[in-house]
Amino acid sequence: MPVVFVERGFRFHFYSSEGDPREPVHIHVARRGVGDAKLWLYPEVTFAYNHGLDARTQRWISEQVGLRRQEIVSAWHEHFGTRDER
Repeated sequence: MPVVFVERGFRFHFYSSEGDPREPVHIHVARRGVGDAKLWLYPEVTFAYNHGLDARTQRWISEQVGLRRQEIVSAWHEHFGTRDER
């Protein structure tokens, strides 16, 4: 499970087996005892699901993903050996 970054105790990561065929670029976010979520990065940052995160935390996570989207995309393509074809 490649971790892209950790902020405020939240782990922003993806899984090495992201489906077959692989799903589009996205990020999972989790903090033990708080909750977890999955966010799509394109065409805009949106939640695919949310388990246990309140509205304020969701806004903060969405902002972090938006601010660091290119870092996430670069880590994704480096890990999977792909290139950005948007």
